[in-house]
Amino acid sequence: MLLKNKNAVIYGAGGSLGGAVARAFAAAGARVFLTGRNTVSIQKIADEIIAADESAEAVEVDGMDEEAIKRHLDNVVSKAGTVDISFNAVGVDVVQGIGLATMKMADFVTPVTSTLQTRFLTATAAAQVMMKQRSGVILSLTATPGGIGYPFTGGFAVACSAVESFSRNLAAELGVYGIRVVNIRSGGSPDSKVFKDAIDGRPDVMATVLNQMENDTMLKKLPLIAEIANTAVFLASDMAGGITGVTVDVTCGTTAGLNYRVDRISDQP
Repeated sequence: MLLKNKNAVIYGAGGSLGGAVARAFAAAGARVFLTGRNTVSIQKIADEIIAADESAEAVEVDGMDEEAIKRHLDNVVSKAGTVDISFNAVGVDVVQGIGLATMKMADFVTPVTSTLQTRFLTATAAAQVMMKQRSGVILSLTATPGGIGYPFTGGFAVACSAVESFSRNLAAELGVYGIRVVNIRSGGSPDSKVFKDAIDGRPDVMATVLNQMENDTMLKKLPLIAEIANTAVFLASDMAGGITGVTVDVTCGTTAGLNYRVDRISDQP
């Protein structure tokens, strides 16, 4: 088991991706500590993990609250002894589909500041614990706009780029303590709640949107949540012991180049 004897804290564990990562960490042998503002959703996931004979604990923690984050980590250390993995999947509200030239400043700036606030608070709180241990892995998450120009994504694209820069710089500072910092850049996952809700609400529109997104990738498909979660397990494990200070791209090739002009191989003569 890749994460046996590891203690992992997941922020935003009640969401589709946060929950999937929590389950994957637990299945890989980690003791997982799920946090979020919705105790019902995180407790449901914790119960599922426990039912699978794996270790989980759910606690209400606001990923934007510095003191709450630190209190919780102190509690984790008192119970488990170490904090080996920190993963932030906290979502923030974003306004998209509007050109930057006509967007209100608040709509542009708010997702940037909110995203950086939670990533900074959780990562640095974990770092303070891990520096004493001289070990640990801090993971974060961004999306396709962090790697390419992506029109009409508002402040979300800038937030992704900022998180990736923060992750690199934090890795540069913490490497001497044996701490690795890695960011995962995902594409939109069609099996996530956000996409499922959109598909249910506007199936015709989303069919076109998903087709366009798939055509933009090299693999002509979008990454599923399980693929993102499995990547997180690998990066948190000792098998990735030489990986730090980078963003690992799991967008099925979108940010390496937009491939909408390339026909599917099956369509070639």
